Amino acid sequence: MKTEFRVPALVPACTSGGLADHAIEAAAKNPHGVSLSIHRGGAWVGVSSQQFLDEVRAVAKGLIGAGVQTGQRVGVMSRTRYEWTLVDFAIWYAGCVSVPIYETSSAEQVEWILSDSDAVALFAESDKNKSVFDQVSSHVPGVTRCWVFDADGIAQVKSLGTNISDEQLEQARASVNPETLATIIYTSGTTGRPKGCMLTHRAFMFEVDNVVQVMPEVFLSPGASTLLFLPIAHVFGRLIQLGCIRAGVRLGHSSDVKTLLTDLQGFQPTFILAVPRVFEKVFNSAQQKATADGKGKIFDRAAAVSIAYSKSLDGTGPGIGLKIKHALFDKLVYSKLRAAMGGRVEWAVSGGAPLGERLGHFFRGIGMTILEGYGLTETSAAHTANRPRSIRVGTVGQPIPGAAVRVAADGELMLFGPHLLTGYWNNPTATAEAIDSDGWFHSGDIGEIDDDGYVRITGRKKELLVTAAGKNVAPAVLEDRIRGNWLVSQCIVVGDAKPYIAALVTIDPDAFPAWVKAAGKPAGSTVDSLKNDSDLRAVIQGAIDEANKAVSHAEAVKKFAIVGVDWTEEGGQMTPSLKLKRNVVMAEFAADVDALYS
Repeated sequence: MKTEFRVPALVPACTSGGLADHAIEAAAKNPHGVSLSIHRGGAWVGVSSQQFLDEVRAVAKGLIGAGVQTGQRVGVMSRTRYEWTLVDFAIWYAGCVSVPIYETSSAEQVEWILSDSDAVALFAESDKNKSVFDQVSSHVPGVTRCWVFDADGIAQVKSLGTNISDEQLEQARASVNPETLATIIYTSGTTGRPKGCMLTHRAFMFEVDNVVQVMPEVFLSPGASTLLFLPIAHVFGRLIQLGCIRAGVRLGHSSDVKTLLTDLQGFQPTFILAVPRVFEKVFNSAQQKATADGKGKIFDRAAAVSIAYSKSLDGTGPGIGLKIKHALFDKLVYSKLRAAMGGRVEWAVSGGAPLGERLGHFFRGIGMTILEGYGLTETSAAHTANRPRSIRVGTVGQPIPGAAVRVAADGELMLFGPHLLTGYWNNPTATAEAIDSDGWFHSGDIGEIDDDGYVRITGRKKELLVTAAGKNVAPAVLEDRIRGNWLVSQCIVVGDAKPYIAALVTIDPDAFPAWVKAAGKPAGSTVDSLKNDSDLRAVIQGAIDEANKAVSHAEAVKKFAIVGVDWTEEGGQMTPSLKLKRNVVMAEFAADVDALYS
């Protein structure tokens, strides 16, 4: 094992310009090429690079006409849609700083982000978002302008810029240099108030240029396209948005999970990005449907063959017998899964949480290779990533070009590179705690580096459990495996200062009705009414047993309880990026945890 590994940059850090230049360069290179696609009237309508740039410039003029000064902050509160990308680039073109806000944010969260960032304007998606802002507008008097996408807000902004000259616009853009602040992204806040990560144009440009160049098969292949459905307010979605404009990848947006499958089939992306929970849901839903149709054994066998096929690619390759089985299941199962995602997807980028080897091998085996990576808001998204030509399933890959990783004495991963944050907005104390004097960032994650530089994340430093016997346990290893069961939605492993490890488990509300029917339980049964049912507990015990195979006896889950309600973002137990708010769950379900040890 190594204690430090770094990869030389493929593209040096820029010395001039800013992110708006990427839109300018794209239009100059291929003005008539389709840069983005917008879903209108049941069809995907193309927007050329030149059309996009013209619209960016018009909105940027409107911002200047509205009195927004260079360097001032502008909030964006919206789901993933074309207008989000448009105003992001317009804000940068006008020399301003964008401040993303999740559209699901509460009034208190909106007030905190707008007041802490000293924002002067806000783009909101809908009247619903506007009403949330209206609740706190008197507490953020500096935000004197609010435009609503659904209420013709883009046209309103454009109208304010009709008297702004090209010279004035270019003067605003010229105020930006690589060290200029590009965005303040507030962390999801699994604990405490969110901190504003300051990311410069240099950080994002370095990240984007090097990620694009190290993954040409993904970003630079002819006809490359992606449908973005993760929140652009999340740094992961932001990176892909920027990478697409930079590389000339056709970019579409999908804002409603209910229409996602239809959108994928109509758009037909060549790659997608998602958090592991999305891949878990795809696998579990397919398994559940097959079981309901009486084809569960066929699916299970197909999954086993897919995983074996993928694992063989890391060795001498599949034998003739495995090839025959794989070809058979490709016709029966794999091709249908690919078709459900549009039929052209070759690559998927995963981040935000550990994926797990089982899912990684399964998807590679069906012909959709997942490139798992690792990063944080503080690293402009990716810091490590598997590449199409260098994959090690179960790891988060090697550092991206120009980045370095170090393992501290206590196992914490330290990160370094030009793409790191410059600090936390208005919070020098937090900045000093996170970044040492040599520029290394304390990630808070525990991990290791193998001899070839591949990084494996084993847990969060603050989440490590220490049992009463003094055994250190990383809950993520167990939780990831438990969630792999098709009936499980979420879980939390507990046991800090306790005699043994235990877990609370929630049931997937989409999968539960099918289980109720298959198990012969009374129609209309709820999870709460069946949480102590022996048959339901037997299924979850199977998930626990599978998870326990990954750890020692001292680390294994000895007892569990099923919770009657699911944990969701709306309920306040999950972040918008689908991470569990452990402190919230532990507080709300303290009695359930105590019962595990009574």
